[in-house]
Amino acid sequence: MMNFITTPLIVGIVFAGIYGLSELFLRRKERMAIIEKLSDKQGMSSLEDKLHLSAYSPCFSFSSLKIGCLLSGLGLGMLVGFIMNTLFVLNGTDDWYRNEMAGTAYGASVLLFGGIGLIVAFVIELKMGKK
Repeated sequence: MMNFITTPLIVGIVFAGIYGLSELFLRRKERMAIIEKLSDKQGMSSLEDKLHLSAYSPCFSFSSLKIGCLLSGLGLGMLVGFIMNTLFVLNGTDDWYRNEMAGTAYGASVLLFGGIGLIVAFVIELKMGKK
């Protein structure tokens, strides 16, 4: 049924992959050329003095906190969507109406509580950053 779209789609994916790989290697060559020009003009010791690489302390990543808060928010959203589904949607008479309202309840709850979870992770990250 959808055979007319597969050929252009595959050709597009192949060309996008080839373009992406060639762009990746060309950028690498350009970056290496810029680094060589910088090293020719200045010594590496003066470059290290300008960057002060040893002065930077390692940064903590809060990705696990973000993922944890997001997943807990999604789980809470699924629970609230289920509760809303059982309380409000099951009383509808039309089968199509029940399916639409159940999908809306689940989707809205998951997105709302997932966003709240990310906001909580951001607030926790700000409080830990101040310490």
